[in-house]
Amino acid sequence: MRSVSIVGVGLTKFGEIWDKSLRELVAEAGLKAVADSGIGGKEIEAVYGGTMASGRLIGQEHIGALIADQLGLNPLPAHRMEAACASGSVALRNAMMAIESGEHDVVAVGGVEKMTEVDTAEVGFALGGAGDQETELFHGATFPALYALMARRHMEEFGTTEEQMAQVAVKNHKNGMNNPYAQFHKEFTLEQVMNSGYVASPLKLLDCSPITDGAAVVIIAETEKAKKMVEQPIEIIGSGQASGSIALTGRENLTEIKATTIAAQKAFEQAKIGVKDVNVAEVHDCFTIAEIMAIEDLGFFKKGEGGKAVEQGKTAMDGEIPINTSGGLKAKGHPVGATGVAQAVEIVQQLQGKAEKRQVKEAEIGLTHNVGGSGATVVVNLYKKA
Repeated sequence: MRSVSIVGVGLTKFGEIWDKSLRELVAEAGLKAVADSGIGGKEIEAVYGGTMASGRLIGQEHIGALIADQLGLNPLPAHRMEAACASGSVALRNAMMAIESGEHDVVAVGGVEKMTEVDTAEVGFALGGAGDQETELFHGATFPALYALMARRHMEEFGTTEEQMAQVAVKNHKNGMNNPYAQFHKEFTLEQVMNSGYVASPLKLLDCSPITDGAAVVIIAETEKAKKMVEQPIEIIGSGQASGSIALTGRENLTEIKATTIAAQKAFEQAKIGVKDVNVAEVHDCFTIAEIMAIEDLGFFKKGEGGKAVEQGKTAMDGEIPINTSGGLKAKGHPVGATGVAQAVEIVQQLQGKAEKRQVKEAEIGLTHNVGGSGATVVVNLYKKA
């Protein structure tokens, strides 16, 4: 297979974006990515877009064609990918395979979601379809409830505490202060998180990621071509995707997302590196317990030790392995279709030394981890300087 590298990235501000439509968000991120790559639209050969619930949220389907249209890339082939909150990473992975196969040399990959046009209950129902609608959502189990069940089991088996989960939120909001694109620029103390009120015990309001609008775009190219296009392309050296039970009732273990473990193993095997080689990682912290489980399932820490690792500062900016330097889904925001692509943008900026105040020193290898639903789809990618 041919190697693939990222040559340009673009991101909109994440948050409640009242003055821009979905198509305007796509256009903004796309134009930034094309400008960053230094190429013209004529060099792009295909478009892959990720979005989860645009039909339910704003009444717009056919997102692949819309992205191509808004970026002025007609009549190129355009594809829409949907895998719940992992839609962006699935779009990136499929675009990579198109280049690896030789079908294309340069591809634009976008992710977008406009979530604030409807009320919270409607958003909750739309997102709930990423789980098992018949056995979970129909009975009132939305995602806060599902992750609360996982949190309770983790607490029971390993002694993880609510304070340790709250420390994830404290860390990520601190990181988000240095990200100009983040939805929230506000730090919280441990006491404030603990007093923020239960959504689904033991998860509180500040344990949960927000409802967000936003878009992200990356331009990818065959690596040898990429080296001629930009000064510092970022190579995707490993990629793994795996599936798991869409409902919690089908899981052997509620303290592990098995698809994460399998996707990570595939990515590390392809990259021919180990987890200790990773310098910075963006993981799927839709809820604070999700980050704790992720850093265990990815192999950064042993199962059951994730909460203690966060509490001890091992995942902070100056820790053993900086996690979610962007602020993560928790502070940066979670426009579900855009999240996986936005994670790639953060890692590219880190490896290029362009992350400014949130820059990790001597970052050479990065990782992204994107989850769909409560763990039914997981994509793990590994990156390094080409």
